[in-house]
Amino acid sequence: MKEKDRKRMIDEFVEAFEAGSLTRRDFIKKTTTLGLSVAGALAIADRFFAGTRQAYAAQVDRSKLSKELNIYNWSDYIAEDTIPNFEKEFGVKVNYDTYEDNEAMLAKLQSGATGYDIVVPTGYMVEIMIKQGILAPLDHANIPNLKGVSETLQNPPYDPGRKHTIPWQWGTTGYAYNSKKITDKADSWKLLFDPKYTGKITLLDDMRSSISVALKYLGYSVNATSDEELMAAKKLLIEQKPLLKAYISAPVKSLLISGEVYLSQLWVGDVLMAKEENDDLEYCIPKEGCEIWDDNLAIPKSAPHKYTAEVWMNYSLRPEVSAAVSNFVHYATPVEAAKKIINKEDLNNPGIYPPADVMKRLEYVVDVGEATRVYDQIWTELKAA
Repeated sequence: MKEKDRKRMIDEFVEAFEAGSLTRRDFIKKTTTLGLSVAGALAIADRFFAGTRQAYAAQVDRSKLSKELNIYNWSDYIAEDTIPNFEKEFGVKVNYDTYEDNEAMLAKLQSGATGYDIVVPTGYMVEIMIKQGILAPLDHANIPNLKGVSETLQNPPYDPGRKHTIPWQWGTTGYAYNSKKITDKADSWKLLFDPKYTGKITLLDDMRSSISVALKYLGYSVNATSDEELMAAKKLLIEQKPLLKAYISAPVKSLLISGEVYLSQLWVGDVLMAKEENDDLEYCIPKEGCEIWDDNLAIPKSAPHKYTAEVWMNYSLRPEVSAAVSNFVHYATPVEAAKKIINKEDLNNPGIYPPADVMKRLEYVVDVGEATRVYDQIWTELKAA
């Protein structure tokens, strides 16, 4: 390749990166392939982010930082460089554990686990944890980047005033389908109840999410509390059980990629991560509607390193940090300024950022109070069936 062509291509990659159509990782990969040194690529990326980093960096009392920070998060839910960059900047070692559903996280904390500094509950679970006195109140003076959160997420009903949480990412829970294997129109939950796909269907290993599929398909709310509606959903799911390969969450991605399953209830970002390895995979928000959710960073009252956890929270709300997470996991950023540097393909994806007419069909899961015992009973019977 001629030198002038190489330089022209590097310039094009720089323009694409600054426009948000290339992630930081892909920018470095592409430019170094063309002969730009890793140090040179990093310098360009760091120079681009210098303004936002300076604008969103808080005054940190390093004497109060702990040597370690213990995070308990969902699997596959962070960018590759989020932790290394934090460790390098603040000199704090991050220990990172993962879980597959809100109830598992709650059960672990209720059983006496006291070492976690950060957990990542979904909105309805935040409400439950606040009622149970599990979460510590936040010192907003240590999290000034809260000012950059999108208006719709600044004052959620489950945590008015963001007294206990800050937003991490948000998205929808529809289903993945293999466009080469599914011959029917993919626009309804109906496909996941079709016997001709027996053994090729999965639902999430998550009580509220799985039960919500039957509730929405029957025309009910995901937060139904009446015995009549819940028993109807239970009956439908019991009938569906022989069609399922499994109740499975994040690990289902490998089954979708290999073609072992064709239809999987799944979060949009996980579908798009799987699509990177199997382009036949597509995402559907069913016409009946589905869950919309936002996940949050919260600090348990038992956290040993609260100040450092708040520094992590503020760091996560920097536009370049939140954008990097969104670009990697394909979920929506809660930080308004991050949208300027989000991968444009993701920003224009209606599965990630649903248009207004689709938003009308979506529902947030909320705490259903006493009816939780009925959901627990249904879930227990389903898993045992």
